[in-house]
Formats: sequence, structure tokens, C-alpha cells
Amino acid sequence: MSAQPFVLYLHGFLSSPQSQKAQQTLSYCIEVGLGERIVIPQMSHGPSDTIKQLNSLIKELNVDQLVLMGSSLGGYYATYLSELCGIPAVLVNPAIRPYQLWESHLGENRNYYSDELHIVTEQHIEELKELEVLHLSQPSNFMVFLQTGDETLDYRQAVEKFPKEQCIVRENGSHSYDNFEQELPLIFDFFSSRIAANNR
Repeated sequence: MSAQPFVLYLHGFLSSPQSQKAQQTLSYCIEVGLGERIVIPQMSHGPSDTIKQLNSLIKELNVDQLVLMGSSLGGYYATYLSELCGIPAVLVNPAIRPYQLWESHLGENRNYYSDELHIVTEQHIEELKELEVLHLSQPSNFMVFLQTGDETLDYRQAVEKFPKEQCIVRENGSHSYDNFEQELPLIFDFFSSRIAANNR
């Protein structure tokens, strides 16, 4: 791999670094010699606190060739951070307007992996709205992987937001993104190409 990315992987709502896609990405990185170039943080609960945490982590890492991977809500955060920092991002079944969905999650929610309690408030919904990227300044920095069988999010919202040439739409599947590991070589080819383009 000519240009070696440093991956910051952002998990989804009520998820964890132990999620299947996160672990598949980690395994792939180890396999191709990038095991020391991936970080998968357990993210904070509230959107504002999460972005503060991730911004601090990006500054602390202070690495060349940083890239983002974001799944579901992590894809929403990755979109914001990509625009803010001008770095490439791969989004997997990303949330496009999660503040609309969080109305049904107000109150107590439990993490799927740790069983930790997560309280969603009206303030959190407002914080999500403040992170929405309405216009992409660098659309070529994104590659978006979508499955039409996503039972949680409407993939068509992402198709409307991102340029057609940046979207990979697979038929059927699920919100978890079936057979995700098969997409990893394509994902890392994209990262390498964007790093090369941004370094010109």
C-alpha cells in the first residue's frame, strides 16, 4: 500500500469498538501491516461532547494521512469532521438526519455491547442539528457504502446528499452492512488515492 492511511474509526449509536465492522477493520489493518495505524475510540454519549472528544483525539494523534471511517451515527460525525479538517472519509450506511430519529430515543437507552446506560435529551437533538453539513465543500473526499436493505436508515437520503459517483449502493443487505469485510480492499484503495491526491 503506497500511501499508508492512519484510520480513525467511529462507531454508531449505542455501539462500541467491539462491533463487528470495527473489529473486521482492525483485523484487515493488521493483515496489511497497518495494525499500528488505526484507533477505534469508545465515543462519548452527547453529540457535543463526542465532537470535543474526537477533535482532541485528532490533535493528540497529530499524524500524517489521517482518514475517517464512520458507521451509522459515526458516519454523521465523520461527515462533520471531514469537512472541518479536510480529510478523507468512508461512510457505511451513514445517518443523514439522525436528529429526526432521536425523538424516538429520548430517555434511557442501553449500549448493545456494554449495557451501559445512555440518556438522550432534547439538548442532544439540538446538538445533532448543529453538526449537520448542509453543503459539501470537498465531495471527492467521501466514499459512501450503502445497502438498500438497511432496516434502520433510508439509504436514499445518502444518495441524495452525496454525489452519485461517490456512492457504492449494494442491493439488499442490512443496517449492519452484510459482508462488510469484502469492501475493505476497495475502502483502503480509496484512502490511498485520496491521500495521494491531497498531497499533490
